[in-house]
Amino acid sequence: MRLAGILLTALIAMGAAPLSQDIYIWQRLWTPGVSEAVVAARDIASGWRVLAAETDPNGHLRGFAVQWSALQGKPVTAVIRIDGTLGRLDQTTLLADIHRLAAHWPQAVALEIDYDCGTAQLAAYADFLKALRQQHPAHLAITALPTWLEGRDLATLLVIPDEAVLQVHAVQSPAQGLFDPRLARRWINRFDALTPKPFRIALPDYGTRIIRNEGGRVIALESESPKLIGGAAEELLVTPSDVAALVRDLERNPPHHFAGLAWFRLPLAGDQRIWSLQTLAQVMRGQAPQSVVTVETRPGAAPGAVDVLLINRGTFDAVLPATIALPASCQLADGLGAYRYEGQKFRRLQTAFLPAHHEMVIGWARCGAGIFHVEP
Repeated sequence: MRLAGILLTALIAMGAAPLSQDIYIWQRLWTPGVSEAVVAARDIASGWRVLAAETDPNGHLRGFAVQWSALQGKPVTAVIRIDGTLGRLDQTTLLADIHRLAAHWPQAVALEIDYDCGTAQLAAYADFLKALRQQHPAHLAITALPTWLEGRDLATLLVIPDEAVLQVHAVQSPAQGLFDPRLARRWINRFDALTPKPFRIALPDYGTRIIRNEGGRVIALESESPKLIGGAAEELLVTPSDVAALVRDLERNPPHHFAGLAWFRLPLAGDQRIWSLQTLAQVMRGQAPQSVVTVETRPGAAPGAVDVLLINRGTFDAVLPATIALPASCQLADGLGAYRYEGQKFRRLQTAFLPAHHEMVIGWARCGAGIFHVEP
């Protein structure tokens, strides 16, 4: 049995009712790797929420070739993403496109609309959802943003769908961070007091690369797919310990209308900005994975120099340590990649993960005797 299945079985054996935990599948191209990831995550997913279509620049929906057969055995929700920057919703076009696409989906598939519109557009969005309900009476969900909490039309909107998914990650400016567990809990409590319907909470397991121009303005965000854009870049990620803390809090003090979690997004082999499946399974239980990163040296290319490596021999992803102290005998050194040499230490320039069973060269040094060590 896979690790995730063992964890879930242990929960049930202890008599605890596990949370309902869906996983978003957010790939636009259904490759063999996506199917393999679905199989690997089947033991920990309560259901799948799969990106089925999104709007193009003209507001028309473009569908994706979802391999529905790979999702059998669990509830499936087809997610339609509508670009929140569209000037207005063309109801006639969107309703016709949804009707056309849904005709090719399995009958039991539910529908979720992901539309990150501004607060001023909530009334128009509510009108669209009312029309959609008449056309598509099956289970309807929407994503919701914390910024909508200030909108006077939110109450009208929330009575229309059967369920909402409150997104508490990357909802302000990504440059301000992707996730804050304390702020997320405040949003959740306020949303719970407003909604008359069940709602899920969308939690993150990913990182994002922010690309800026010479003036410092954000020009692109790179996450599940690369952006072929030059510029200064900064890596942001969500740490498992932060998310696990919120999961524990929700288990101990669940909101009145709380229906479960929805994780963004499915871990996929080769995705460098997402937790491993083992790490995700652990955090789903509200447990922060413990990993030990060690420092080692190996002979370098230059005479008398050594390469300095970080090694994660554990089974969970580890956050790169902030500083690595060098022996006092080191006279020359330089950092590489995520680290800079400064003041007899390698200092981390940006947060990043070191996956389980991986190693990373972070610099070189020319030293006499002494020990390199990770500082707490």
